[in-house]
This record gives sequence, structure tokens and C-alpha cells, in this order.
Amino acid sequence: MGEEKDLLDSLLMELRRGTLVLSVLSQMKEKKYGYSLVQSLEEKGIPIDPNTLYPLLRRLEKQGLLESTWETGGSKPRKYYQRTAYGDEIYQKLKHQWEEMAAGMNTLLKEDEA
Repeated sequence: MGEEKDLLDSLLMELRRGTLVLSVLSQMKEKKYGYSLVQSLEEKGIPIDPNTLYPLLRRLEKQGLLESTWETGGSKPRKYYQRTAYGDEIYQKLKHQWEEMAAGMNTLLKEDEA
């Protein structure tokens, strides 16, 4: 039983990992800081650990998909991220690909029910 749970947990983690970039990019049209992004994703049923999110945000910024700015006017400085024009372009392509893959998966899974 323990090995089966470990295998399932591993497979679920792998499945989720493949969706995190698209999930994050989908929320970055407007500026958001890390914690607000964690909350936004969780409210929409996509839990993400901050220890996973922050390295992902830095990687997406390095890839040119996000840009960051510091805002220091509040009670504490916050680093805000937002999609770049290139990030918008890549996001639209990923979104289109996701929709095609999801439609195909739905077809496969419905076949299994018949």
C-alpha cells in the first residue's frame, strides 16, 4: 500500500509540474507579487508551494517571459512580476497547445468509459 501511494504521489507531482508554468503565466497579465500569486492560484484550485513558486518566477524572468519591479512605498518592499510582450506571445501559444491536448485527453478518457 505504501509503495502504491508513493508511486501515485510521484505521478501526481509530475502531472502538476507540467502545468505550473501555464498556471503562473495565466495570472500574470497584471502585476502581482509572490504571495498574492500564491493566494490567487490557491483560490482557483491550483495550490503551489512558495518554495516552488519563487524559483519559477525567477526562471521565467530570466527567460524573458516576466519582468519584475520593486515597489517600496508600502509597509515593506515587494517585488512585482508581470508578463512581458514576449511572455504574452508564449502564453497564448501554450494556452492553445493546452486546449488541444486537453481536448485529446478528454476524448481518450471518455473512450475508457464506454
